Amino acid sequence: MSKHARVGGPARLILAGAALALVTATVVAAQERTTDQLVRFHQSRVAADPDDPLAHNRLAAAYVQKARESGDLTYYGLAEQTARRSLQLLPSGPAAARATTVLAVVDLARHEFSQTLVHARAALDLNPDDGAPQAVAGDALVELGEYDQAAQAYARLATREGPRGPDSRVAYLKFLRGDLRGAIASMRQAVAVTAASNPVGEPVAWTRAQLGDLLFHAGELDGADAAYREALAATPGYHRALAGAARVRAARGRHGEAAELYRKALAVIPLPEYAAALGDVYTRMGRAEDARKQYALVEYIGRLSALNKTVYNRELALFYADHDQRLPEALELARRELEARRDVYTHDVLAWALYKNGRAREAQAAMTEALRLGTADARLFFHAGMIHRALGETDQARDALARALALNPKFHVLQAEVAARALSELGGRR
Repeated sequence: MSKHARVGGPARLILAGAALALVTATVVAAQERTTDQLVRFHQSRVAADPDDPLAHNRLAAAYVQKARESGDLTYYGLAEQTARRSLQLLPSGPAAARATTVLAVVDLARHEFSQTLVHARAALDLNPDDGAPQAVAGDALVELGEYDQAAQAYARLATREGPRGPDSRVAYLKFLRGDLRGAIASMRQAVAVTAASNPVGEPVAWTRAQLGDLLFHAGELDGADAAYREALAATPGYHRALAGAARVRAARGRHGEAAELYRKALAVIPLPEYAAALGDVYTRMGRAEDARKQYALVEYIGRLSALNKTVYNRELALFYADHDQRLPEALELARRELEARRDVYTHDVLAWALYKNGRAREAQAAMTEALRLGTADARLFFHAGMIHRALGETDQARDALARALALNPKFHVLQAEVAARALSELGGRR
């Protein structure tokens, strides 16, 4: 559960996070040290015995865990180098399967989803009893829009218990398929299982933050806020929980608190979605110059490196479309993303970019794909409503906008007001 990217935002954050948990769970459970200490410890073991493939595997897993916690993509490069060295030393057997799974996780984080499947299946060939590559393959299939195949992959994990079980993945699939209440129930189960294994640390913080995101989608701001607080208690300063708590504060009109929390999240890792959200809060507060600086930061992050230009295509396209900037480029980015990633959220961003470029009829076709599962996300229904409105389809526009506001009347610090105003102009009621 992209990773992701929050549920309903980039799926990348939910799926990548869940996938990496499988690879790194043994490291977290076995060592009561900080991740930086783990990295240094395993670096020293590799230095002491550079021909030990297991030492390289453990170091690769520590690098992956560091990437999870910090959001720094460079650690995935280090994990890849270390895993490849392990494979050179021992190209077969369970150790090789673990190294190959790390490569699949790195592919997933880099949005190379077809290559993720190649490495995940190779890992399964090396060790058919290992569930981790099965889970990573399922995550890639979700990003590719192959939801039935993903469900089958996760079903093969159903007999597994503890933090390696599929609960969080099942929760995300339920959310995508429109079963928001079922998704929340499954994510609560994932929280309980993960917390029973270890009540502190990034894995349980990640799971609690995902629960917070689902509750926010349901408009349950109190529950979402509590989930984010519990995530921060498990891992103080956890950036996903800080950003989630900021979104709740913004929904409640506590914009100063929201801005402070977004600033803290950005201080941990400058993700473009955090900068965009902070800019929107500043816009709501009337701080136009501060907003402009954050919006400039979004572009800077998105273009910082070749990897960023791949990983953040969708975020940048959505940002441009939301803010009526570089609209032809937004459409180009969305189309480029669709070549590698065919999930409902990529179709949504493509639809929104087409709409903003004045191509509402094409946007409707893309939006139909985005809504094909009935995903209970107010943003999707808001976009659908605006597209119907542009086409003069008043009844459909009213229905979609009303549904967005029924799910969560404060789903976005700026866009929720646009939805409410459009619905009012169409003569509809929430």
